[in-house]
Amino acid sequence: MALVWSKQVSGVGYEVRSAGSSKRLYTDGVFHSQYNPKQLLTGHVWDLLMIPAFFYPQNTIKRVLVLGVGGGAVMHMLRYFISPDKILGIELNPIHISVARRFFNLKHKSFELIEADAITWLENYRGEQFDMIIDDLFAEQDGEPVSVVNANGRWFSCMLKQLNKNGVIVRNFVSKEELLDSAGISNQAISNRFACVFQLSNDLNENFVGVYSRADVNSNQLRKNLIKTPKLNPALKTSRLKYRIRKVI
Repeated sequence: MALVWSKQVSGVGYEVRSAGSSKRLYTDGVFHSQYNPKQLLTGHVWDLLMIPAFFYPQNTIKRVLVLGVGGGAVMHMLRYFISPDKILGIELNPIHISVARRFFNLKHKSFELIEADAITWLENYRGEQFDMIIDDLFAEQDGEPVSVVNANGRWFSCMLKQLNKNGVIVRNFVSKEELLDSAGISNQAISNRFACVFQLSNDLNENFVGVYSRADVNSNQLRKNLIKTPKLNPALKTSRLKYRIRKVI
C-alpha cells in the first residue's frame, strides 16, 4: 500500500495508506479504519457493527451513538444503508477526527463529531436517548488493539440509561471469551434487561461483536432485511458482506 500521509504526535505514529480507491488509518501500526467511496463495505469488523440495524424495520433506527470513531467506517455505512437522522460520534483522539474529515470524507450533515473522552461524556450526557449505541472504544498496546473500557455492569448500566426502550447496544470485542464474560451476558441483573443477545463474527477477523437488543428480534428478520437491501444480500456471490451469527441469550 502507498503511504498517503503520516505524522508523529507525542511519540505516536499515524499513517493513512491507500490501495486503489481504499484508504486505511493506522495508529502505531494498529489498523483503525478503512474507507472506499466506491465500496463502503470493508470486509472487516466495521461491517459487523453496522448490520445489527437490520434487525429492525426500515426507518426504526433514527439516532445512533458511535463511541470511538476512528476513521468513521461504520458511520459511512450507517448513513448510506440506514439513513438515520443523526449519527453522533465521540472520539478522544483529535488526530483521528482530523483524518476522518480530511481523508475519509466524514462531513455529511447527519454526522456530528465531538472530541471528548467517551466514557466521561456518556456518564454526563442528559439529552435524547438513542436507538443504537455502538461501543468501539479501542487503544493500542504493543502494536495490538485493546479495549478501553471493561464491559462490566457499571458500563452497561451507563449505556442503558441512554438507550431507548427498544434500542440495541453493539460492542466490539477482541475475543469470544471477552464477549461471553461481558455483563450483558454473565451478569443476570444486566442481561435480564435485554430481550435477546447475539454474537457476530466473520473469517477475516479475530474480533467478535456482541448485539444486545431490548426488542425481541431474530436472525431470520435480519437476513430478510439484508436480502432485500441492494449491495447487502449475503446470498449473492458478489456480496462483500460475510458474517456468522449465533444467539447467545
